[in-house]
Amino acid sequence: MATPKDDDKAADRIKDSAQQIWLAGLGAFAKAQQEGAKAFEALVKDGAGLQKKTQQAAEETLAQAQTRMAGLATEFGAKAVGQWGKLENIFEDRVARALDNLGMPSAAELTALRARVAELEAELASLKATATRSTVATKKVLSRRIKRSGPADR
Repeated sequence: MATPKDDDKAADRIKDSAQQIWLAGLGAFAKAQQEGAKAFEALVKDGAGLQKKTQQAAEETLAQAQTRMAGLATEFGAKAVGQWGKLENIFEDRVARALDNLGMPSAAELTALRARVAELEAELASLKATATRSTVATKKVLSRRIKRSGPADR
């Protein structure tokens, strides 16, 4: 059995142990306060560095995305223009066929007709000029004959 003296020794040991644990806790707290400011500054520095790297990576990714989107926009625009050109050709062909079915002349036929009309107008103008000269000449000849023949012949 344990004697009261043994009980006192055990109690002293427990007290000493508790005192050491308490002092260790206070020491850890004091050390954490001293090191805490340094650790906090180190964490802030590391965080700033990480933020800078992350921001650079985000900017690079954004630049790549912008380049890709510009390429896609150009590609889409080219395809749209090509499709629009095809649609325009189909429309023109159908309109031309419909006009042909109605007996309407084509653009080439109209151009040829305009050229022919201009040619005929030039020829007509030439003939009028010739006819006018001929008429003037005939009038002069008649006028001379009349003058020669005198008043009795008239």
